Amino acid sequence: MRLHQQTESMETISNLDNLAKFVSYSFMDTLNADPDATSNGADHLPRQVFSGHYVPVRPTPLENPEYVAHSKNLFRELGFADSLAQSADFMRVFSGNLANVPEPMRKVGWACGYALSIYGTEYTQQCPFQTGNGYGDGRAISVLEAVINGHRWEMQLKGGGRTPYCRGADGRAVLRSSVREFLAQEHIHALGVPTSRSLSLYVSKTEKVKRPWYSEGSHSWDPDMLISEPAAISTRVAPSFIRVGQIELFGRRARNNAHPEAMKELEQIVLHLIEREYSDVIDQSLSTTEKVLMLAREYRNRFTSLVANWIRVGYCQGNFNSDNCAAGGFTLDYGPFGFCELFDPYYQPWTGGGQHFAFLNQPAAAEKNFQMFCTALRPLLTSHQDSLRQLDEIKSGFASVMQIAMEKMWAAKLGLDTFNEELFSELVALMMQTSVDYTIFFRELSMVPDDIDPLKKSFYRNQTYQLDPEGMDNRWADWLTKWKALTVKANTTDELSSQMKRVNPKYSLREWLVVPAYQQAKEGDYSLIRELQEVMTNPYDEQSKAVEEKFYRLKPQAFFEVGGLSYYSCSS
Repeated sequence: MRLHQQTESMETISNLDNLAKFVSYSFMDTLNADPDATSNGADHLPRQVFSGHYVPVRPTPLENPEYVAHSKNLFRELGFADSLAQSADFMRVFSGNLANVPEPMRKVGWACGYALSIYGTEYTQQCPFQTGNGYGDGRAISVLEAVINGHRWEMQLKGGGRTPYCRGADGRAVLRSSVREFLAQEHIHALGVPTSRSLSLYVSKTEKVKRPWYSEGSHSWDPDMLISEPAAISTRVAPSFIRVGQIELFGRRARNNAHPEAMKELEQIVLHLIEREYSDVIDQSLSTTEKVLMLAREYRNRFTSLVANWIRVGYCQGNFNSDNCAAGGFTLDYGPFGFCELFDPYYQPWTGGGQHFAFLNQPAAAEKNFQMFCTALRPLLTSHQDSLRQLDEIKSGFASVMQIAMEKMWAAKLGLDTFNEELFSELVALMMQTSVDYTIFFRELSMVPDDIDPLKKSFYRNQTYQLDPEGMDNRWADWLTKWKALTVKANTTDELSSQMKRVNPKYSLREWLVVPAYQQAKEGDYSLIRELQEVMTNPYDEQSKAVEEKFYRLKPQAFFEVGGLSYYSCSS
């Protein structure tokens, strides 16, 4: 199966007619539609979907859409004119109205089913039918694929309305969560971490939906009120949106002989994944068996690297179920994510997440998801015992590959050629006993200070520190001396500082900075969103003094333990 590749785009894409020249619907054209689906995409009520790779769905347009923001960086990469984001036709399509798109663009999009596993355990009760056949893209609808400059991009509306997988919900996203995802995707990309991207964000001037949320200053663990919020649609972009949970669904159907085409559909989706995400490293002339083994190995490499990068920049996925894992090995589904401020190995932004998805437990959670991925692939190898053995070896090797990635990452953050367990363990103890800000500490360390005074910019100074400040200062000074003795051997101070600044960002997307941005946006003021967008897409740069004073500082004490600022429910 070879997907059509188009020649490079030489022109600026300034209208939908230009964009239409580059569309190429590989998912719909090479995979199977649900045989029970409607051809016109009028399929908006919860129902069981028993087979097929996708359901054609017509998005539900936002009422009276208004432009909020677009990613200038991604527009530039795609060759889109900035003016396109506020043009009437583009706004119409990317706020959910496909009625008048130019050919060969299509008037329907597609939604996909997937399975759910949580920390290595399969669940089927989360769909209304308690079978797992109603679980999938409840409010995410892909509307086109385009091949631009030799790269395939899938564009997906988040909040695009109901699908058969909506489980009775309204299919909408609210402005609050859409702002968070829009900013976070481009920030994570700028941090050098693989991720889906943000294309555009539109909000309805009239359509509102109700969501549980927190009253101002609430210390409640769960939302304590119901509020009416503006509906919004953000468009996210990636080479594909195939998830581990998707492969799991087809693996489960094949394993259970759920229908006559189950095994074939598993093979089709796996080969499609390889073509979309791994064609640069997996030779298309290989047998399916060989491809599957290479896929498992390559995904393991990408996935371990991804999780190590998350921890490098302080990112916590929060809800790290298999359905929130892109099978291409990049960050996907910015729901209850957060960035670690006060360093805590058990930092978890989501009230429903538990310690198993906490900040430094993400490598273990990733291993569980990788095991489910390998389990889903097994039916394709059942007649090849040696290949099954190789797959099991790849699966069992995850922990050691993950450990290597983590040690390499920690060494880079500390400016060391090799990981030093003793130095690192002592540092973690000091960081916890002092309560340091994760991002500020490593950035200040990147300045290679002569003494510990600059590091104190990152200290929240908890009770342990306050009881013996002189003793803690001495311990920090001793640690700094040991660290310097290990770093200055191979580098000048300037070289070391420059090297460390490339892996230790200055700015991170702190929730207390995002909250006023979406609160102001609710009133029609989008200026803070755009200011954050500018700062957070240059996270390693030394920016102006005014920017530093505003965005490079400790979390205010008043924001600790406040719902919607320090933690939040999995609310859309």
